[in-house]
Amino acid sequence: MPQIVRAGLIQQRWTGDKESMIANAVDAIAKAASQGAQVVCLQELFYGPYFCQVQDADYYSYTERIPDGPTTKLMQEVAKTHGVVLVVPMYEEEQPGVYFNTAAVIDADGKYLGMHRKNHIPQVKGFWEKFYFKPGNLGYPVFDTAVGRIGVYICYERHFPEGWRALGLAGAQIVFNPSATSRGLSEYLWRLEQPAAAVANEYYVGTINRVGVEPLGDNDFYGQSYFVDPRGQLVGEAASDTEEEIVVRDLDMGRLAEVRDLWAFYRDRRPDTYESLVKP
Repeated sequence: MPQIVRAGLIQQRWTGDKESMIANAVDAIAKAASQGAQVVCLQELFYGPYFCQVQDADYYSYTERIPDGPTTKLMQEVAKTHGVVLVVPMYEEEQPGVYFNTAAVIDADGKYLGMHRKNHIPQVKGFWEKFYFKPGNLGYPVFDTAVGRIGVYICYERHFPEGWRALGLAGAQIVFNPSATSRGLSEYLWRLEQPAAAVANEYYVGTINRVGVEPLGDNDFYGQSYFVDPRGQLVGEAASDTEEEIVVRDLDMGRLAEVRDLWAFYRDRRPDTYESLVKP
C-alpha cells in the first residue's frame, strides 16, 4: 500500500434528472483522477434527489441491482479507465420489494469488490428512510483495495459509535461516510462526530455531503465535505457549503502507526466488560 494516498470526495447539487447526475459524477471523477486521486467517493444516493424528504412509492423506480445494474457496470469502466478505487452509493434492489441504501466498492482495475448496506435507518421529518430501505444485513465489511483497507459508513450511521469501531477492528485505514444532511437538524455535529470517530478509532475519515435545496422539500444540504486524520485534524479545508466541489487531499498513511503507538486504544480496549452494549 502506498504511504501517501491521494483521495477524493465528490460534492454535487441535484441537476434535475438521473442521467445528468451520473454524467456529472463521471466528469468529476475524471477531474479528481487528473489531480492524482487514487480513490474517490460519491455522496449518498448520488444519482438521485434525496427523495426521503417525502414518502412516495414512485421513487422505488430509482433502484438498481448491484453489481449487475447499469450504474455499477458503468462505474467499473470508469474505475478501470482512470485507475481509481471508487465508492459508489446507490439505491439497491436486492429483489422486487426489497430495497437497501447501499454503497458499492470498486477497485482500481474495475473489479467489483462488494457493498455496504446502511444498517441504521432514520425515520424523522424530512428523513423518511424506513419507507424506502430495509436495514442492512451485511454487517460492517472492510475492502482490500489498491490503496489499502477501505470501510464505508453511510450518513445517519455516523451517530452510532459501534459501527465505527467495528470497521476499525476489521482493519479499516480510511472510512468514507457519504451523506445527505441538512442545516438545522444536525449541522452542529458535522465537524464534531467524524473527527471524534477518527480519533477514537485511529483511522482517516472522508465525509461527503450534497449541496442545495431540492424540489422535494426545504432541506438545505450544506456541503462542507472534508477529510480528517486520526488526530482529529482536518486535512486541508472543508468544501463549500453552497457549491459543488471536488475535494482531493493527500492522506499520510504512516500517521496511522504513529497514532496507534502513541494512543494505544486497541491495546487498552476491554471487550470483556462490554457485554451490556449488545443487549437489546
